[in-house]
Amino acid sequence: MKKTDFNFHHGITFSKHVPENLSDFDRVFDIFKDLLTHTSGDIEEAFEWLDMLDKEYDIFNEEYTLQDFEEDLKKRGYIREEKDPEDGGSGKGKGKNIMTPKLEAALREYALDQIFGKLKKSGIGNHRTTKTGIGDERDGENRSYQYGDDLSTINMTESLKNAQINNGISGLHMTEDDLIVEETRHKAQMSTVLMIDISHSMILYGEDRITPAKKVAMALVELIKRKYPKDSIDIIVFGNEAWPVKIKDLPYLKVGPYHTNTVAGLELAMDILRRKRNTNKQIFMITDGKPSCIKLPNGELYMNSYGLDEMIVTQCLNRAAQARKLKIPITTFMIAQDPYLRQFVKAFTAQNNGKAFLTGLSGLGQMIFEDYEKNRIKRI
Repeated sequence: MKKTDFNFHHGITFSKHVPENLSDFDRVFDIFKDLLTHTSGDIEEAFEWLDMLDKEYDIFNEEYTLQDFEEDLKKRGYIREEKDPEDGGSGKGKGKNIMTPKLEAALREYALDQIFGKLKKSGIGNHRTTKTGIGDERDGENRSYQYGDDLSTINMTESLKNAQINNGISGLHMTEDDLIVEETRHKAQMSTVLMIDISHSMILYGEDRITPAKKVAMALVELIKRKYPKDSIDIIVFGNEAWPVKIKDLPYLKVGPYHTNTVAGLELAMDILRRKRNTNKQIFMITDGKPSCIKLPNGELYMNSYGLDEMIVTQCLNRAAQARKLKIPITTFMIAQDPYLRQFVKAFTAQNNGKAFLTGLSGLGQMIFEDYEKNRIKRI
């Protein structure tokens, strides 16, 4: 509601809130960001889709055209034109449009808003524990000041009250013995590795599974950067092999003609987490299929897409048990409902003492967010 008038005798009068109209650019920009995620950062393909949508839904008009939108993207620093090196430096002809870091960041923010809703910016955030100690979250419990306590934790109201009781009001003065500090909760840091399956099955059967996975990754990164800046998040992808990807590369992820080497992904994830100094570590794995590939000792890839291969499954279970010994829980988000896969996921989870969610695509982001929050119970 919108406040329009205030009178001390008659109270407050409210009128219906009328939302502000979006500018032409902002209206189209939201659609464009969605298309960019689907096209893995291919700007020209996103423009083609935008043109097709315009013919059906009249996105543009005579006053604001697709060309105007493209120019606005350049003026605002979201895209830049990269000249063709084969042009010979003549400057003639149109170069290729590419994303800038500003647009990559806008995609992460858009994914966060889509999946988790708009979050209020908070200060330094980390994971709560039940352990009191040096921290920056007030606990409500008071105790006497001890040498080395942070002065910012002193409860001035209680300290002044102590000073009055101990020294009298007329000649008020405060000593170290009068000081009272408020307990704070120790805050834990979390190191997370997010594994994303980019095997060919992520786009099979007419279902685009990689785009929701990318959105979740971008949103989780943005969430952690805003709400838990002391935490770390690493992203790795796995197909025939596994490799890390930089945060800025997330919009460009594509599915390849790969099998699913879950073992390679787990090995890389554990290797990354071994180097982290945080006590609290975890692996999130987004996959839609069974493990179907491992690397043999001689370096060759052994693949089997039919059913659950005993040798491949055994290797996966061994890595799950290894992660458990390292106190690294694995949470598996299986984007599939195949009954025979449930037994594998159940065995894998039991070996790690982790968790598993057999989920569709629609609630994936919220589910990962909630699980991340629930895992904030470990102590340093």
